[in-house]
Amino acid sequence: MWKFENLCDMITIEQLKDINNRVEKLGQYLNIDEKRMQLAEEEIRTQDPDFWQDAANAEKQLKKVKTLKNWLEGFEQVKATADELQLAFDYCKEEIVTEQEVDTAYEKALNAVESLEMKNMLSREEDQMPAVLKIVAGAGGTEAQDWADMLFRMYMRYCEKHGYKTSIQNLQEGEEAGIKTVTINVEGDMAYGYLKSENGVHRLVRVSPYNAQGKRMTSFSSVFVVPLIDDSIDIEVNPAGISWDTFRSSGAGGQNVNKVESGVRLHYKFKNPLTEQDDEIVIENTETRDQPKNRENALRLLRSQLYELELEKRRQAQAKVEAGKKKIEWGSQIRSYVFDDRRVKDHRTNYQTSNVNAVMDGDLDEFIKAYLMEFHD
Repeated sequence: MWKFENLCDMITIEQLKDINNRVEKLGQYLNIDEKRMQLAEEEIRTQDPDFWQDAANAEKQLKKVKTLKNWLEGFEQVKATADELQLAFDYCKEEIVTEQEVDTAYEKALNAVESLEMKNMLSREEDQMPAVLKIVAGAGGTEAQDWADMLFRMYMRYCEKHGYKTSIQNLQEGEEAGIKTVTINVEGDMAYGYLKSENGVHRLVRVSPYNAQGKRMTSFSSVFVVPLIDDSIDIEVNPAGISWDTFRSSGAGGQNVNKVESGVRLHYKFKNPLTEQDDEIVIENTETRDQPKNRENALRLLRSQLYELELEKRRQAQAKVEAGKKKIEWGSQIRSYVFDDRRVKDHRTNYQTSNVNAVMDGDLDEFIKAYLMEFHD
């Protein structure tokens, strides 16, 4: 039988070295010492007596300070878990803590390191932003609409697990079950950076409860994710291209029918920067009972979509240069959910899992991690 201290050495010594090396590299990649000095300088600027004279610039400055603090606090938390692991490892040799406690400390440190490594991959400006996530049921009636509803629940659970704040901008229910479409605003740390991996067509294969013969059916729903921009991002919107419709909005299941036409539908005609052709964006917003507020929300969503088109134009230009990288098509089928075979597979990374229930309950971290590992800049 192995001695207790030898067992600890065999299990954790190489893993311990790996964790410490990765923490050290993270400190270098993130320029932690430089960020500390930068934070001190940026905080001094917020103490100027005239700081709030220009509210817009003040908000930008506070956002800059918050971003720096988040990076520094994130690194300090990772460093703390690595230090705790080192301490547990040393105490294990002295039989003060158990092997299981060392393993627990290792899992905690590993998760913290991997989380910050993923965050470090999200270096683009838009990655830091909130997100707009829209789900649209494909052809197929009730079955497709039920699938869209399941995806809606999956993303709401994912956001809940990660502490993201969500608000429903527009939801259209199916005639019998499910939903035709839903638009969700997702606010939180790097929401767009993580959720951009969900952009594309999601395919469901299952024995449909809506099919009398109990046949295996295939359904599709499209997921669109764009960054939710604020006033700090300058996006040109041509007022002459905008027209509005209004309509009565209602709550879930047709309840709480609004007698006032508070729902708004924005039409924006413009030249698409990707195709160079005339195009139209249509956005509906029924978030509040206040029509002016819904108009304001719809305009913000419009600016977000225009911003995403400009980003896609840049990405396509970059892809021509980096021809060796795997091509990611907008709207391509990205993931299959095969319920009968207990399998969810991402076709871009080939990552798959048999834990279908966990995925549908919002456990998407490994899919997102695999995507970022393969496609980050």
